[in-house]
Amino acid sequence: MASNDAEFKPGFWGWLNKRLPVAQFMRSQLLEYYAPKNFNIWYFFGSLALLALVMQLFTGIFLTMFYKVGDTTSFDSVEFIMREVDYGWLIRYMHSIGASAFFIVVYLHMYRALMYGSYKAPRELLWLFGMFIYLALMAEAFMGYVLPWGNMSYWAAQVIINLFSTIPVIGPGLVEWIRGDYGVADATLNRFFSLHVVAIPLILLLLVALHLVALRQSGSNNPDGIEIKERRGSDGKPLDGIPFHPYYTVKDVVGVGVFLLLFAVVVFFVPTFGGLFMEEANFEPANPLSTPEPIAPSWYFTPYYAILRAVPNQRLGALLLLMAVLLFFFLPWLDRSPVKSVRYRGWWYRGFLAVFTVSFLTLMYLGLKPATGAYVTAARVSAIGYFAFFLLMPLYSRWDRVKPVPERVSFHA
Repeated sequence: MASNDAEFKPGFWGWLNKRLPVAQFMRSQLLEYYAPKNFNIWYFFGSLALLALVMQLFTGIFLTMFYKVGDTTSFDSVEFIMREVDYGWLIRYMHSIGASAFFIVVYLHMYRALMYGSYKAPRELLWLFGMFIYLALMAEAFMGYVLPWGNMSYWAAQVIINLFSTIPVIGPGLVEWIRGDYGVADATLNRFFSLHVVAIPLILLLLVALHLVALRQSGSNNPDGIEIKERRGSDGKPLDGIPFHPYYTVKDVVGVGVFLLLFAVVVFFVPTFGGLFMEEANFEPANPLSTPEPIAPSWYFTPYYAILRAVPNQRLGALLLLMAVLLFFFLPWLDRSPVKSVRYRGWWYRGFLAVFTVSFLTLMYLGLKPATGAYVTAARVSAIGYFAFFLLMPLYSRWDRVKPVPERVSFHA
């Protein structure tokens, strides 16, 4: 009877819950959902990613009201938003910087999974949904990057779309189909606008919903990698768990406050962030006769771009780029370690994770530099470190001398 108390309350709340199980949903997802009691700062980034998604959707809606798609109108409409629309500059900066903020929290969210083994059983499907979200986010960001029709947007579109020409047999035809024309032009913008505004956001929302459902089914991982569902009290509740609300909702509010403060500092004081968040060349209209130097995608794509340029053969480079992304999908089966968390792994895993971290950050930097001399050599060395983390994982994760995992979760201040 207690579970249906909300239905018998007078007024609108009781009327609503008779027709829509709002109270039941909130209770099952917040009050009765038990999360491990030893979450640390690394567990902020999932909720922050959800916040970033909501911000992108709302700011995108307002930008769409004034944006005019077309090779002769796109750049001018963005300038109109920036200069003539009330607070248009703020919405545009929030949306553009929000894309970078989204990738920052997503990368940190993924790195936490590498640290604490959140991709291992029983969370393989949770990880796969997360990786599909990552792919959809990459597609959404790339198409959104092209829409302002600045000079770097135009040339980045040329480079990325032409990668599909490396696919045997169907490559050239596929490139023409993606562009909708013989070159990157008006038809390309129309296609990208439709996908960016309608199709991919719907896919993203579906994948996020599936990700959250899979999370509720398998339960949250924790820094110790202990399954709290396996040890329950006489009341059936996990001994090492606490209700998500109010404990973690309050904690997430603190994380949201810090995130919004840093976000506001960037938006109001350093919106271009030294050219990383908004490139100088993108404040110039697209010009097929003027190539910016160097051509580089947004910073969140530069690790893969550096891998692409690290080899002279374009087809091999494109294959390595594809592998660099797809290898993440196979992590649950590449990792043979009996423990999840880096706290109880040995020096083999810790060493390879450190090499991967340095390699990824180095590739991110090198992707912004010209593909010449020492930069190419450094990219090749870093690419070896990047791929070694994945391809050698079945060996070093098995060789690793692990520590005993405690029966109960522990708190590390």
